[in-house]
Amino acid sequence: MQQTTISKSPRVEVVDALRGFAVLAILLVHHVEHFIYPVYPDPATLPGWLNVLNEGVFTVVFGLFAGKSYSIFALLFGFTFYIQYSNQQAKGKDFGYRFLWRMLLLTLFATLNAAFYPAGDVLLLYAIVGVVLFIVRKWSDKAVLITAVIFLLQPVEWYHYIASLFNPDYQLPNLGVGAMYAEMAEHTKRGDLWNFIWQNVTLGQKASLLWAVGAGRYVQTCGLFMLGMLIGRRKLFISSEENSRFWIKTLIITAIAFGPLYQLKVLLMDTADSAIVRQTAGVVLDMWQKFAFTFVLVTSFVLLYQWEGFRRFTSVLRSYGKMSLTNYVSQSFFGALIYFPIGLNLAPYCGYTVSMFIGIAFFFLQVLFCKWWAERHKHGPLEGIWHKWTWVGSK
Repeated sequence: MQQTTISKSPRVEVVDALRGFAVLAILLVHHVEHFIYPVYPDPATLPGWLNVLNEGVFTVVFGLFAGKSYSIFALLFGFTFYIQYSNQQAKGKDFGYRFLWRMLLLTLFATLNAAFYPAGDVLLLYAIVGVVLFIVRKWSDKAVLITAVIFLLQPVEWYHYIASLFNPDYQLPNLGVGAMYAEMAEHTKRGDLWNFIWQNVTLGQKASLLWAVGAGRYVQTCGLFMLGMLIGRRKLFISSEENSRFWIKTLIITAIAFGPLYQLKVLLMDTADSAIVRQTAGVVLDMWQKFAFTFVLVTSFVLLYQWEGFRRFTSVLRSYGKMSLTNYVSQSFFGALIYFPIGLNLAPYCGYTVSMFIGIAFFFLQVLFCKWWAERHKHGPLEGIWHKWTWVGSK
């Protein structure tokens, strides 16, 4: 009965729509930044009004979505784990070990996506950090929440900051990420397909994982995964008066917190004279302000989804979100063909505005494909493979 209720709950609809929103946000960010390929038209050759529009598009897209869409995706990753775990628990089975196998499979999809994405792929980070869900799967809600909060406080960055207070000569380890990304840009410019793919899945993935160390992404992702699992346990995506009050309170708290956190981030990360402050306390404040705004987006979406008009307006996001893995991976493949020298090499001719509209057009093409595919298949192309391989050998 519990499993049937979960499968038919409106919660699944809002989760699919929210996941679709996150993938759309990722798509727009990736197109505007040319999939981490920093080649754009010379502003001197463009009319003044277009330069102003380009700057506005960049500010809005990155301000709204950069670092937040990934966080929404991470929350929903933890929520999905809860659904899968509880469904198997209702059958008297422990999904934990099957989940570890599922994370191993995720590294294959991460490699597939990274082959056409020079910056490395966040799915590999998810596959690594996902082990934390296996560890805490049987913990109490209180223990999971306390551990999640500790992770979200960014203890590693605070350790480095405090160490620098006691030792003025203290330096963070140089992971060489900047040099790696510069080298990746050169490989991309060469236009050699096989070299491009090889460097992406080796050097690009290495750069991405090391960048995540300095950006505080490992511990933050752990915390987000666990919060997503708790949201599932508490059934907070089910529409009810009690849950609406929870989301309203969360919206108020995070909206109020975002303002000062953002200003502190600007003070410590953007304008501080000390490099160690920017790279430690500055990173923490950047993570916190993005975390706060992530929940502004999530709570706003969940509350708006209770309105019939908003549900109709976002109906395309539901089908899009059901095939999130396929849509996420395919956007990198086609993005490489659009912007990189291995394909059409349109990056030098597309500013932020044009790139955003290309992303929007590609989104609607993906939606049409999702609807066509859903009429013929139960799962998306990559989702079906992942599902089939997850349960290989099971009885």
